[in-house]
Amino acid sequence: MRLAYRALHGLGYAHSIEVFEGAVLVGGIYGIAIGRMFFGESMFSARSGGSKVALAALALRLREWDWPLIDAQVGNPHLQTLGAEAWPRNDFLAAVHALCAGPGTPGRWTDRFGSLPASGLAG
Repeated sequence: MRLAYRALHGLGYAHSIEVFEGAVLVGGIYGIAIGRMFFGESMFSARSGGSKVALAALALRLREWDWPLIDAQVGNPHLQTLGAEAWPRNDFLAAVHALCAGPGTPGRWTDRFGSLPASGLAG
């Protein structure tokens, strides 16, 4: 899986959002972008709330880029507290099809994504 994600990252499809407290990595999220659709693969927290900050930063940037949907794969109560909702399968598949077919943000997101202060993500 590491080799696959490295290859996808090199091609501009795999992306990660990291949260740092100073020089310490405290959380993050990674996934695959196709067209205007982001498929979240996994989140992690080394400190409480680290993954929430990463998801909030991702959601903010995707909203700015007019990407309306993040696939969280499996719904759970934690994701629902963050605003996730379950969709009827046919509606979800239609949205994914349309968003994947649209223009995306090719290449690495590092410079375009930039950095955000965690205090600016409170909503």
